Amino acid sequence: FQSLLNGLMCYKPDDPIEYLESCLQKVKELGGPEKVKWDTFVSPEKKTLPPLNGGQSRRSFFRNVMPDNSNFPYRRYDRLPPIQQFSIESDTDLSETAELIEEYDVFDPARPRPKIILVIGGPGSGKGTQSVKIAERYGFNYISVGELLRKKIHSTSSNRKWSLIAKIITTGELAPQETTITEIKQRLMQIPDEEGIVIDGFPRDVAQAISFEDQICTPDLVVFLACSSQRLKERLLKRAEQQGRPDDNLKATQRRLMNFKQNAIPLVKYFQEKGLIITFDADRDEEEVFSDISSAVDNKLFANKETAAGPNELDCSLIMDSGDAVYTEFDFEDQEEDQSSFSGYESTGDFSEDLRKSNIIFLVGGPGSGKGSQCERLAKKYGFTHLSTSDLLQNELLSLSERSKLIKDIVECGEPVPGGIVLELLKEAMVSKLGDTKGFLIDGYPQELKDAEEFESKIGEPKLVLCLDCSAETISSQSSENTETTEDRIESCYQASNPLIAYYESRTQLCKVN
Repeated sequence: FQSLLNGLMCYKPDDPIEYLESCLQKVKELGGPEKVKWDTFVSPEKKTLPPLNGGQSRRSFFRNVMPDNSNFPYRRYDRLPPIQQFSIESDTDLSETAELIEEYDVFDPARPRPKIILVIGGPGSGKGTQSVKIAERYGFNYISVGELLRKKIHSTSSNRKWSLIAKIITTGELAPQETTITEIKQRLMQIPDEEGIVIDGFPRDVAQAISFEDQICTPDLVVFLACSSQRLKERLLKRAEQQGRPDDNLKATQRRLMNFKQNAIPLVKYFQEKGLIITFDADRDEEEVFSDISSAVDNKLFANKETAAGPNELDCSLIMDSGDAVYTEFDFEDQEEDQSSFSGYESTGDFSEDLRKSNIIFLVGGPGSGKGSQCERLAKKYGFTHLSTSDLLQNELLSLSERSKLIKDIVECGEPVPGGIVLELLKEAMVSKLGDTKGFLIDGYPQELKDAEEFESKIGEPKLVLCLDCSAETISSQSSENTETTEDRIESCYQASNPLIAYYESRTQLCKVN
């Protein structure tokens, strides 16, 4: 693609389609895309561009500063260096390393792959303890993903990207998926000769599981430590007193428990369908739990040992207390005031039932489809409250709360605000209007299927989803952004919204409007 683009820019052909067809024919003659270089379609006389504004042109990129001797042997770069651009998912200091990791397999295909055991469970379920025991028993290497990230944060405290990730983790949100995967891959490539590897704390949701399989491998076994939420809370509060981990503060603990409860069942079912997971009741003594785990590992990975495996079906009662039918509120008893003062978040109280009974309408559509305008008209006609996620974020930024500082850092890096933060803002706004409105019209949320599922689990189901079906041409004509930016946003929107629309269509909640 880069080579085609270079050719187009250099020659500016009158008929670009015909030119591209001739280039594609040349690709076939060369033997495929892997034979194409960045300058394949640029003839020698076109390689040196004229200087800008008559000034002295810049020297070409060389591996070393060139001496004046024209006979000195040199080697020109075969590919352009990476563009240095800051992003939460890329680091200027690691751009070359990250590029290499993406291009090559983590494990040598010519050698036997190490056995991979993933240990997952809620925060405080004993993943670290059991992972260490498994690694010691079988002579495997142990990787704690949480510790991996914490060490990286500590060693790069002045790095803007990792400072932001530290803030995200401290609030109880999940670290960016691709960053985490990259760190795991880097660590795995450092230990290629291990017989087996135990990975603790990853994946946390189905998307991470799919990413792990795509970029690394399918695990040989997944150990799930199921533990009641009450026991998890007790262990986390105790650990906070003993270890003082930054992500064990009260607000982060609540948020991490929410994330776990939201993602646990889909994640376990995903691995169940692949026949990879075994679940264990982790409410028991750690030695008793490990005895069952070791028996299951023997049976699953070492067929010559006679053992009985643990249960392979998820008992939801192991991770949900009787009061946890809705994955929202967690009672920290007398600590609510301290929790609010720490984070700057407003407490929404126990309004779960009132929110679930509310009339909620989502307006979804591409950028520039007119969601905001239609929401304002509908709100005026039916007495509903219009909630725009972009307005809520702007208002929060003006509040100068602790949460606003985190949002500001994320926005300045050009990254999307985590869905959990957006949902918190929506919930607070809805609670503040309960009793004073006939319902809520929400635009800008959900943007993807995961958002919809989280909204339903923590607030409730929408009564209606209005999809403003607008062609890409119409959206482009109404946008004030440049064409390339608009096209990128439209493409991104369609990719995320198609599963979302299909989801609501299957539940007969969707109404498309041209």
